[in-house]
Amino acid sequence: MAATLAAFFLTPWLGLNAAPDAASPAHVYALRGAKVYTLAGPPVESGTVVIRDGKIAAVGLNVDVPADAEVIDVRGLEIYPGIFDPVTTLGLIEIAYVPPTVDTPDVGNYNPQLVAMTAVHPPSELIPVARANGITHAVATPLGGRGFFRGLGGGEVITGQASAIHLAGWTVDEMLIRPSVAMVVNWPRLETQSFDSSNFSSRERPYTEVKQEYDKKIFELTDWMEKARHYAQALEKGSVQNYDRDLKLEALVPVVQGKLPVLVVADQKRAIRDAVEFCSRQKLRMILAGGEESYKLKDLLASQHIPVILGPTQVLLADEDAPYDQSYATPGQLQAAGIKIAFASFDDASFARRLPYQAANAVAYGLPYDEALKAVTLYPAQILGLDDQLGTLEPGKLADLIVTDGDPLAIPTQIRYLFIKGRLTSTDNKQSQLYEKYRQRP
Repeated sequence: MAATLAAFFLTPWLGLNAAPDAASPAHVYALRGAKVYTLAGPPVESGTVVIRDGKIAAVGLNVDVPADAEVIDVRGLEIYPGIFDPVTTLGLIEIAYVPPTVDTPDVGNYNPQLVAMTAVHPPSELIPVARANGITHAVATPLGGRGFFRGLGGGEVITGQASAIHLAGWTVDEMLIRPSVAMVVNWPRLETQSFDSSNFSSRERPYTEVKQEYDKKIFELTDWMEKARHYAQALEKGSVQNYDRDLKLEALVPVVQGKLPVLVVADQKRAIRDAVEFCSRQKLRMILAGGEESYKLKDLLASQHIPVILGPTQVLLADEDAPYDQSYATPGQLQAAGIKIAFASFDDASFARRLPYQAANAVAYGLPYDEALKAVTLYPAQILGLDDQLGTLEPGKLADLIVTDGDPLAIPTQIRYLFIKGRLTSTDNKQSQLYEKYRQRP
């Protein structure tokens, strides 16, 4: 894609020629003496975590330390599962306002065949910055033309497949956890105000025109699902000689079969309600992403068992009539209604490192602390079907974990050790390098 080529030429200027991580070779580690928050049970005081071959081999109070293990004394520290960013543009965007380095929009409004992992740029400078604050894995998500680039990206509806990745590795294959965890759908919006990228101005459109355009996109989306069902029948019962292969329909087959969830990006009440009705009618597994006004439909979402991946809490809401603190209160309101929630950075890749604090802000407005912690570790893994590998510290799971000197949701807390796929990984990054450089300035 265009951004991959642009990033190659921009490499010397951006400093991307540095190693994507300074990870140690995978071998056996034993972390001894820390308070271990497994999130699979109560914390273990003075516990031990054994890591072997990239996975957790043992965790508990009385754990035998293998003779070949490198023992790390972590007394007085705390161990947690690595933080999970479940909807992010990390690896897909380098400089948000430089279009050649933005690889989230694409040509056409329906691109289910696109897989985010093919566009991830492992040497991105933003990845080590996020990693230094405890984020060990993420879901690279093709969000299309959102935010500033909505006018440039057009009206993408199906933007492609989101990929789960580790935030360390020289190549995408080394980083990859699962190539496809959800099909991303930007739910069409009824907006009378549009942005003209040719002269950077906005104009008001007639409602009838906007509604007609909206209905057309919903019809097209329905048509894609119906065609995918017919294509699935052809694959199952027909002969390969009797149909032409269609990569777009082929990518939608797991969606209509209920094997792959649909990550529906929607914020307004009407859009959320329409999306829920559509997915129910089409028998699709829906995950709501964004959900700015999801609190207005919490009963509906709870009744349909639809999880919500919320955007940053430190934002100004589009609804000027909403309470000033609604973005902080929404997580607690959804959780109280029985809805499983998670937090994500979305298209704010430069500030993905703030993810723990987005969750922390909600605690003061009604979200229980334990739920906030799980909303950036365990719950995103459960929502995306990755909890057999991630989210808790249990034997057999991937050794993505952090060792801290305190609460990982608190700003003063420092990451002392970071493990990704069982490798002790450096927390060095461009920002820390610049800090050290300029603190020496006379």
